[in-house]
Amino acid sequence: MNVKLLLPIGLVLLLGACVKEPQADFSLEAPSQAAPVKVQCINQSINADSYAWDFGDGHTSTEENPAHEYRKFGEMMVVLRAYKDQEVSVDSMLINIPEPPRRHAVIETNYGNIQIELSNRTPLHRDNFIKLAEQSFYDSLLFHRVIQGFMIQGGDPLSRNAEPGQALGAGDPGYTIPAEFDEALVHVRGALATARTGDQVNPQKASSGSQFYIVQGQPVSASMLSQLQQYKGRTYSPEQVAAYSQNGGAPMLDWDYTVFGHVVEGLDVVDKIAAVAVDPNARPLEDVRMRVRMLD
Repeated sequence: MNVKLLLPIGLVLLLGACVKEPQADFSLEAPSQAAPVKVQCINQSINADSYAWDFGDGHTSTEENPAHEYRKFGEMMVVLRAYKDQEVSVDSMLINIPEPPRRHAVIETNYGNIQIELSNRTPLHRDNFIKLAEQSFYDSLLFHRVIQGFMIQGGDPLSRNAEPGQALGAGDPGYTIPAEFDEALVHVRGALATARTGDQVNPQKASSGSQFYIVQGQPVSASMLSQLQQYKGRTYSPEQVAAYSQNGGAPMLDWDYTVFGHVVEGLDVVDKIAAVAVDPNARPLEDVRMRVRMLD
């Protein structure tokens, strides 16, 4: 015999009212200090048993009250999702992380000095370059690969005591750096960027820990940029189109190799180095040595 339990309508409604939905809520103090800066998130959600944070800089957390270090600057949309069973509630807050002072370095060569500005948009590459410069890592290394109309490349630690004609380009400090592609940073003339191994062995496009290049470049037409936009699925800003039109560069490398700075003085030195005689491996026949030191 089937027995059914019939509940009064008022009791059913009361039981349903007891099942509360989660309500996401949080607070944090907007930082006044420039990046890198740690921000403490205070979770004030109710009736939730799990959480998912998105800090707006590509990093996430499932902690209840996470402390997150911002290494990038700019506006960040912090989003909290609070979960209860199958229900979810969302709260968000827009914060601004101040930009730190921009750092400058000088690359001294036997053809003159090249002054560079490091980008705060690529903090991993910026900090690594500063560390190596302060350790005198680059002192006496060679610009071992020079292609006129394209770029000058150096930073291979094996080049310090290399014999004449020795093939170079495989040396590194023993680590790579995750790619930091930024829409605002492209390979216009004077761009400072990192070398890396090819996509077949390096699909993540991680950068060499020490090897860098400076773009000398060649003229770039509007039609070339249009074709590259379609091929790469990216859009150049009007300012970038103008910069390529006026100064040239190497746009075929955009967003495949990390740009982390640019030349502010000494492009004529880049041109002089790019014009030296080279062997079949693009190594200068006469050594072009460097010394790198931070200016601020």
